[in-house]
Amino acid sequence: MPQGSPRGTYLEVSESLREKISKGEITEGLPSQSALVSTYSVSRSTIERALAALRAEGVIESVQGAGWFVAGTGDRRPLVEKVTDLLRADGVRVGDRFPTEKELCERFGASRTAVRSVIALMEGQGLIGKGAARGREVRALPVGRGTQTP
Repeated sequence: MPQGSPRGTYLEVSESLREKISKGEITEGLPSQSALVSTYSVSRSTIERALAALRAEGVIESVQGAGWFVAGTGDRRPLVEKVTDLLRADGVRVGDRFPTEKELCERFGASRTAVRSVIALMEGQGLIGKGAARGREVRALPVGRGTQTP
């Protein structure tokens, strides 16, 4: 990205991102700020200004702890809610096998650390527990929208 543009470098970055979104090159999550800094060869503050401009226009939205997303796309609920919904699916019963960490990471596009935190929380609530053959199994089904057991 050329420096010192009369339009403002952050506007050039925001225009480039807007174009990638409109062409479908970015469909849900935007690259991390670090990746954008490398891609556009600009400072983090320039990237932050470009993202703020796109947010002000309603093109993108920020999800705390998750990053920037094209507005109106994807499921923004916390990971624990998404994983708990697996126990609300039709046909799930106490004693059923619970997905592995690897399966959850792949399904939700989450880090292993995030998945382990959710599993620990669900184990603490008694929803899942150690099962046969080193796996986990469903111990209780969630009640209502939260992750509380009766």
